[in-house]
Amino acid sequence: MADSFDVIVIGGGPGGYVAAIRAAQLGKKTAVVEKDKPGGRCLNYACIPAKTMLHTAEIYDHSRNSEDLGVKAGDVTLDFKALGERRAKVSETLSSGVAGLWKKNKITFLEGEAGLTSDADVKVGEETYGAGAVILATGSVALPIPGADFGDRVLDTWGAWSLPEQPKSIAVVGAGASGAEIASAYIRYGTEVILVEMLDQILPAEDKDVVRVVERTFKKQGITISTGTPVENVEAGKTSVKFTYGDGKAEVDYLCIAGGRKPDTETLNLDGAGIGTEEDGKVKIDDYQRTSNEKVYAIGDLVRGPALAHKASEEGVVAAEHAAGADTHPINVDLVPGATFCHPQVASVGLTETQAKEAGNEVKVGKFKLGGAGASVVYDDRDGIVKIVADAKYGEILGAHVVGNRACDMISELVDTMALEGGYQELARIVHPHPTMSEAILDAARAVDGWATHA
Repeated sequence: MADSFDVIVIGGGPGGYVAAIRAAQLGKKTAVVEKDKPGGRCLNYACIPAKTMLHTAEIYDHSRNSEDLGVKAGDVTLDFKALGERRAKVSETLSSGVAGLWKKNKITFLEGEAGLTSDADVKVGEETYGAGAVILATGSVALPIPGADFGDRVLDTWGAWSLPEQPKSIAVVGAGASGAEIASAYIRYGTEVILVEMLDQILPAEDKDVVRVVERTFKKQGITISTGTPVENVEAGKTSVKFTYGDGKAEVDYLCIAGGRKPDTETLNLDGAGIGTEEDGKVKIDDYQRTSNEKVYAIGDLVRGPALAHKASEEGVVAAEHAAGADTHPINVDLVPGATFCHPQVASVGLTETQAKEAGNEVKVGKFKLGGAGASVVYDDRDGIVKIVADAKYGEILGAHVVGNRACDMISELVDTMALEGGYQELARIVHPHPTMSEAILDAARAVDGWATHA
């Protein structure tokens, strides 16, 4: 055996690298196995590249559409090559930062592809490493749609974000968070965009009131939206892709599939290590992320709940602490916020109004338009809403939903209130700084009982 470690983490993404650091902080001899770059898919191919590209879309759009704010720009152009270079540089910077954190915490970086032995030790290439505990953090991989395999013209989300030249047209299949972000960026770059969703609304996981705001804005921006329509008859050529959707048909430069993903477990040898899985391929775990093999933990996209980087990171902390024998607290998957960085942004936590009613709750709802907050006029952020879904009897907040230019920053206050078991009544009495967009949350809480000040 090459060497032994107290904890070996397989996968160096946002779940894995955080888990490794926490294990090392607790005094455990720790190693991370990563077959690619430190930071995994999120830092190098998904979350971070996407937000880098979206930030440029925001700046570019503002520079061309701010005359009413007193800013008149001249010949503003998009340098797509420079944008791609910045995207790569941002990821490289953060990836190097992760490697530096590993070094600082005396974590061994094992480069290669890992699998488990029958004793749940870890094999990397031809070497086997002993492990007191193993944390699986290998994430997920993109799935194509029936009749369309990934290739030069049929892309996954990374393919869409890493195109060397700006396309004249692109179709995005799947209007969840990733698909909405791609569509939102490219329409602001000046690319023609078709957004197709098989379900009956874009952003299917979000509350209908929020979705109405996004859909209205998307259409105003020029995105062609089709819901309740599968994409079929995909024909990928050398320079374009033809396809049909519902009663329509289209030919675009690229077709991006931003739909399903599956756990990346192919090389892990789960069966051989006695690790059970659910019907959907996700790894079975207990509240502390432990699998059916008590030596092995699993986190992130490998397990139940939304496939989100911030969820993976906190699960990594729980797994590392439990493996180290430290006191810990399981995460509440119901309080993991969703954040979509399209324009306008969408953020939510807990139940939609429909879900709350279907679960048998008697609910009260508070809705407040961002345009009622003084800050919205100052910061040109008037089109969104804050919506609070509360239990009618006791005031527990069952769900909270925000759409607006800074929704993803605003949602944390609502998550905190729910996590600390505060009701909308407490939220309605908390002093918020003025003028800020957070004041819309204050009035949304007051709106539950019908006394929003600025409605």
